[in-house]
Amino acid sequence: MFKDNWIQILAELERKGEPCVMVTVVEHKGSTPRDSGTKMLVTEQACYATIGGGHLEYKALKLARDMLLNGEQQMKVERFNLGASLGQCCGGMASIMLEPVVRARHHLVLFGAGHVAKALVHILATLPFRITWIDERQAQFPIEQYSGVTQVVSDDPVGDIASQPPGSFYLVMTHNHQLDLELCAKILKRQDARYFGVIGSETKRKRFDYKLTERGFTETDLAKMICPIGLSEVLGKHPAEIAVSVAGELISVYQGTFVPLSASENAPASLSSSAFVTSS
Repeated sequence: MFKDNWIQILAELERKGEPCVMVTVVEHKGSTPRDSGTKMLVTEQACYATIGGGHLEYKALKLARDMLLNGEQQMKVERFNLGASLGQCCGGMASIMLEPVVRARHHLVLFGAGHVAKALVHILATLPFRITWIDERQAQFPIEQYSGVTQVVSDDPVGDIASQPPGSFYLVMTHNHQLDLELCAKILKRQDARYFGVIGSETKRKRFDYKLTERGFTETDLAKMICPIGLSEVLGKHPAEIAVSVAGELISVYQGTFVPLSASENAPASLSSSAFVTSS
């Protein structure tokens, strides 16, 4: 008996946002390893269930992983004669369908579980994001659970940055300006964020620029930090309006249309002004 537990595996891959291809035997004639309707799931590193093994399965694995590597989203059907040319002696014929069923997701690390963050997660959970949502306060997280969202109650949010994968998106929107500042410094030190945004006003931006410059960060470093965040065309201040604005900016980043300000535009006019020495 084959243990075809692909349904449970597919649900887990969807939860983690791990891309995979479903391989299905859609037609068989004569002697074949498995019958029509048999499925297996293929990820970049693993294979779950089986379509019978042998060279047919080897070819299917190769095709599926090529699709993952190339980011293909369209299903395809391939037909194989299971004779000597394929290295199998079944003598039948099998057609397999290769179908990408879990899209690749962008990893977002979200610090803070306030009103805007809650509204934002509600939107981002419907988009191709895998979210690590971090806050020090368990009670701030909503009861509702979202697919692809991992809630982390942390005593050390700054320390959690070290374990995040390269190329992550970062959003800093905690209830504590000093914590925001420490998070900014740690994220900038990594030098590998695909996107790094901080909620706040122009005044907060100027204060953070000054304090981070005191710590040795350059104008080029500071230009990588987006603050204020969100689409400039959206002027509303309601949490839902801000969330829509920020979500639109994130979409423009992964679609490749986001144009950040240049270093000269994003950096403060004067980093030596004593007006910015006050604490956040």
